[in-house]
Amino acid sequence: MKVIGNKTIFENMDEILDPKHTVLVNWDVQNGLVNNIFNKDEFVGNVKKLTQLSRKKSMPVLYTRITPLPFQYMAPSGIYSYMKRFGVNDPAKLPVFMAPGSKEAEIYPELAPEKDDYVLNKNTASLFIGTNVDNMFKAAGIKTVIFTGIATEIGVESSARDSGNLGYYTVVASDACSSHSREMHEASLKSMSAVSMVMDTKSIMDILEKK
Repeated sequence: MKVIGNKTIFENMDEILDPKHTVLVNWDVQNGLVNNIFNKDEFVGNVKKLTQLSRKKSMPVLYTRITPLPFQYMAPSGIYSYMKRFGVNDPAKLPVFMAPGSKEAEIYPELAPEKDDYVLNKNTASLFIGTNVDNMFKAAGIKTVIFTGIATEIGVESSARDSGNLGYYTVVASDACSSHSREMHEASLKSMSAVSMVMDTKSIMDILEKK
């Protein structure tokens, strides 16, 4: 690492992926999403292994959970997106996506949070919009954010880009992210590689294991 003025600049992945200043974010690993991805077994296995290692290394683990706003507080653009998703032309016919208390909204059992993990209810496709996460991370001394989750091209990519813009070293676990579409997943990983560090789970774990 280099120190320039009051700034410490990490120069390699061993420094960037130090558990002392790293958080794991498991993005929207809920039943309704996990059960509709193209690589479910690989995804669940990799998220589970990375989560278990993070806990072993005393790294904080944060889960996000889609929590829809009441209809009257949803943006018109969001309603339009849901109408396209569900193929309806009347907003009154929209189902409640990931309704609180529903089976689809529950976190996938094999990836369930433990008592020291933090579960964040949120209602945008970014970890940092409409939440207090930036302040939380800064208070905890977090400098590096590792992302897993669903969907790669929506919430993961939005959050990873915002993470970089807010000054965090940002790592995306390529085979611990997923989507209903392999094509969209792969295109998103390629796009994110320009602004963040995209690595497979084994490579991330190999570095964390040395700490």
